[in-house]
Amino acid sequence: MTEFHVPERHTQLLAYARSLTPPSGWKIEMSGDEIIMMAGPSVIHQRNLLIVREQFDAHRPADLMPSENTGLASPNVGKLRNPDLTYIPVSVVEFGGNDVPAELATIAVEIVSPPNPENDLVGKVRNYPLTHIPLYLLIDPRDGVLVLYSAPSGGVYHQRWSGRFGDRVPIPEPFAFDLATDALIRYPA
Repeated sequence: MTEFHVPERHTQLLAYARSLTPPSGWKIEMSGDEIIMMAGPSVIHQRNLLIVREQFDAHRPADLMPSENTGLASPNVGKLRNPDLTYIPVSVVEFGGNDVPAELATIAVEIVSPPNPENDLVGKVRNYPLTHIPLYLLIDPRDGVLVLYSAPSGGVYHQRWSGRFGDRVPIPEPFAFDLATDALIRYPA
């Protein structure tokens, strides 16, 4: 595991981001020196998330639980991210609170939102491997594109699988199944 030095300002920003109370339907994330506030997702976003979650739920190990929009915190690298869907150990309930150590997540699933696609396409591709999340599934309903990132090391993902809606995504252990994507819906043009 690579050690990362975190400037004191990142620790302070993370504490500040955690202290904020966003309006109903909004969520807060932090990446580097930015605190990002985002509006809640559309019904197409929610439907796509349901299609994906149902398949992951059918293949999840008993010691993992699904969680939507859970704060995955990594104070070591100054990150607080809220993936649309993640699977975390059931044992995290012992920690209490709203945030979970990011390195405990087995996957982060993000469905790109039209108002801020760079957050998912750039920021989270950069942030998730830094926080040691082993899998990042990116679903982009704007273009019907899917990307599965894996094998994080040295702060980057070293493997990348790409496909289109309708392809089957090979999801590795601990889930070990092919995700069907033919029912995913694209955003209207």
